[in-house]
Amino acid sequence: MKYLIVGLGNFPPEYWDTRHNIGFRVVDRMVKGTDAQFRPARYGDIAEMRLKGKDLLLLKPTTFMNLSGMAVRYWLQKEKIPDENLLVVVDDIALPFGRLRIKPKGSHGGHNGLRDIEEKLGTQEYTRLRFGVGSNFPIGRQIDYVLGEFDKDELERMTERLDMATEMVKSFCLAGIENTMNLYNNK
Repeated sequence: MKYLIVGLGNFPPEYWDTRHNIGFRVVDRMVKGTDAQFRPARYGDIAEMRLKGKDLLLLKPTTFMNLSGMAVRYWLQKEKIPDENLLVVVDDIALPFGRLRIKPKGSHGGHNGLRDIEEKLGTQEYTRLRFGVGSNFPIGRQIDYVLGEFDKDELERMTERLDMATEMVKSFCLAGIENTMNLYNNK
């Protein structure tokens, strides 16, 4: 059984510490302490790892966020991974910082990365793990906010929240979406 775990973000180094790149941080956390390493590949950096008999392909698209669907579609097709084994990790301004919510389907909610994935796959039927980054910005300043860096208080809580997100990804692969939602969505 093979899974594609996609962390959304923008690849140039100047974006690394931004809220919009939380997906990259989660998949980087997944490989920490393992033998897996990211390497350049088509449309992104990939890492391969095994988890209790499951094969996980982790992807950080090198396309910009708004073109993430091209990378996701390519790797799903290349590796013959069904949509139900896709999990996309994404930032969410509708959730307070650190709140994590996993769902088996849904709308893009205005997120351009999810919008492009939905368009390229022709479906909303794929799992997404939404990582709350909060919404502490004035009207009209959303772009500056998501492309801004985390504050000191958020950084102090970051490690624990990243660990929880990786637990949720692993649970999705091992126990399925329903069990994972029941276990984690209210934590």
